[in-house]
Amino acid sequence: METSSPAGERTGLLAFAGCALLGGGNAVGVRFSNRELDPLWGASVRFGAAAVLLLLVTAVMRLALPRGRALAGAVLYGVLNFGVTFALAYYALVHIHAGLGQTLLALVPLVALLLAVAQHQERFRRSALAGTLVAVAGVALASRTPLQGDVPVLSLLAMLGAVVSFAEATVLVHRLPPVHPVTMNAVGMTAATVVLVTGSFAAGDSWRLPDRTATWWALAYMVVAGSVLTFVFYLVAVRHWGASRAAYVFVVIPLVTITLSAWLDDEELTAGLLLGAPLIMLGVHLGALRPGRRRSGGGRTGAG
Repeated sequence: METSSPAGERTGLLAFAGCALLGGGNAVGVRFSNRELDPLWGASVRFGAAAVLLLLVTAVMRLALPRGRALAGAVLYGVLNFGVTFALAYYALVHIHAGLGQTLLALVPLVALLLAVAQHQERFRRSALAGTLVAVAGVALASRTPLQGDVPVLSLLAMLGAVVSFAEATVLVHRLPPVHPVTMNAVGMTAATVVLVTGSFAAGDSWRLPDRTATWWALAYMVVAGSVLTFVFYLVAVRHWGASRAAYVFVVIPLVTITLSAWLDDEELTAGLLLGAPLIMLGVHLGALRPGRRRSGGGRTGAG
C-alpha cells in the first residue's frame, strides 16, 4: 500500500536506491562466477546458499511455510523465476557482457504487462505498443555489435528467454494464493536449486568450489547482497511506494550495471550501448511504468 507521508517517501526512496545499487552488481557477479565455475553449478551454489539464508530468516520470524495449492504455486514460481530464468541468464552471460545482459532484463516490466494482457489480467493500451516499439529499437541498437559476430545469437536468445520467464513468473504471482514474500522466495529458491543442480548434473558440470578469491567475493556478494538484501530493500520499497513505482527499479538497475561492468569487467561503453540503453529505459517507462497506468494484483508479490 502506498503512503504519501514524507517519512514514507524517504524510506521508499532509500530502499529503492539500495535495491538498484545492490541489484546492479548481480550481472557483474555472474560474469566473475562464470569464469571459474560452470554456469549451472554457479547458479546452484548461489541460490542454494540464498535459500538457506531465507529459510533461516523464515525460522527467526516464525513464519508458516505454505501448504497445498499455495505450496505448489510457490514451487512453480521459484522454478520459473529463479530456475529457468537464471539457468538461461547464466548461460548467456558466459558470452554477453553484464551491461548488455542487465539492459535486456530491463524489458521485464514491459513483457510482464504484455503477458498480463494476453492472459486477460489487464487491458491492452496503445502506450504499451508504443513502449514495445521504442524498447525493441533500443535492444536492436544496443545489440548491434554482438549480432555482427562478437556474441553467439544463442546467447542473446537465451537472455531474451530469461526475460520472458522472469516476466511470466511475475504475472503468475497474481494468480497464486497469498504467501508471505519471505517464505515465497525461500520455497522458490529451494525448488529452483533442485532444478539447477539437476541441470548441472545433466550438463556434466564440474562440481567444485572456487579457487580464486575474486570468485568467492562474487558469490558472497550475489548471495547476501544480490539475493537477500536486494529482496528486502525491494519489499520495503513496495510497502512504501506500491508495486508500480517500486518496479521502476528494473529500469534503473541496468544503468548501475553498465557503470560497474565498465569499471570492474572492462566492458567497452560503445555508442550503440550508450544510445540503446536510454531507448530501452524510455520504452519500458512508456509501456509499463508511466504514472497513472492501470495496476492489477495489488501488493501480493513474491518477486525478489
